[in-house]
Amino acid sequence: MKRITFLLASLLVSCFTVCMAQTELSKYQPGITAEGAIYYLPKTALNFLVQVEKTTYTPGEYAPYAERYLALRGVKNEKNVSYRVANVLMQTVGVADTAKCFAVKFNAKSTASNMELADDGVLLALNSQGIRQERPRHFSPAPKPQALNPRQYLNEEILAAGSMTKRAELIAQEIYNIRESKNQLTRGEADYMPKDGEQLRIMLSQLDSQEQALTQLFTGVTECDTTEYIIQTCPMTAVQDMVLFRLSQHLGIVNADDLSGDPYYLTVEDLHTVPAPVETKKKKKLEEEGIYVNIPGRIKVTLTNHGRELYRDEFTAGQFGTVELLSAELFNKRYTTHLRLNPVNGGVEMIEAEQAK
Repeated sequence: MKRITFLLASLLVSCFTVCMAQTELSKYQPGITAEGAIYYLPKTALNFLVQVEKTTYTPGEYAPYAERYLALRGVKNEKNVSYRVANVLMQTVGVADTAKCFAVKFNAKSTASNMELADDGVLLALNSQGIRQERPRHFSPAPKPQALNPRQYLNEEILAAGSMTKRAELIAQEIYNIRESKNQLTRGEADYMPKDGEQLRIMLSQLDSQEQALTQLFTGVTECDTTEYIIQTCPMTAVQDMVLFRLSQHLGIVNADDLSGDPYYLTVEDLHTVPAPVETKKKKKLEEEGIYVNIPGRIKVTLTNHGRELYRDEFTAGQFGTVELLSAELFNKRYTTHLRLNPVNGGVEMIEAEQAK
């Protein structure tokens, strides 16, 4: 954040007007200048947080024997990687709108004021504490469970078997023995029954882990990893079914123009909550005195895939409204005006005028 203290001007000009008046001002950057200060109003960008789940299947070493020894049909023998969209969230952020650039010149007749700008030059506040944009949250995937090691459950007879077929047969027999032991424990028919319920639970849990580990030698292992992608767009007008991104089942997120991916469509509808400005014979000039603010308009955003709605919301956006002037009368020596703007859409969050004593 940058805080710039100066005498608040009563004369505002657009960047274009300033640049035309004095050639050297074309190099102005947002912030303090020899003439005064330059500021922007924001436009509202959309950050889509797309969580993509990657599923990796690794076949078991004895997958070809799954149906023969365990009666498991449809077990795949080849490795496979696939992607899918698990979740979609969205955040709105304000970015500097270079088309809405204004200048404030020093003027001894105005009250002493304090202007606060964001790092990109967006006006946040006058004589007040500006609102900071919320920092984007960091995605934290759930921790992976510890992988099972089936080798630690192979007995001497299995390891000594001379062929893969024989090893597969012995491993399958071991799986059946574990299942029989579990049945005996649950029925109370085991030779060595546990003393209490907690001991029974521990024994069954250990047998379940052994069965799962050995079965994976036939059925294989499926692992899931989730990655979050941030896709930003800043529509300046209404759009219908614009391809925001594409998802390939085998490659993951690809470019919007890559036809190997399945398209995800963005629709932005202008709800026209702010009336269009009415032109009069006496047009309002951008160099009139005062401070310019956004009157943001309301929009509806929808993200779809094959007609299925993944995200939908309504909110205000600075670029879908109008720009209005706060009169310089609020900033002369008779008043001390406190102004706070919304950092995302540039609308007025708070304005208070105190009459000078």
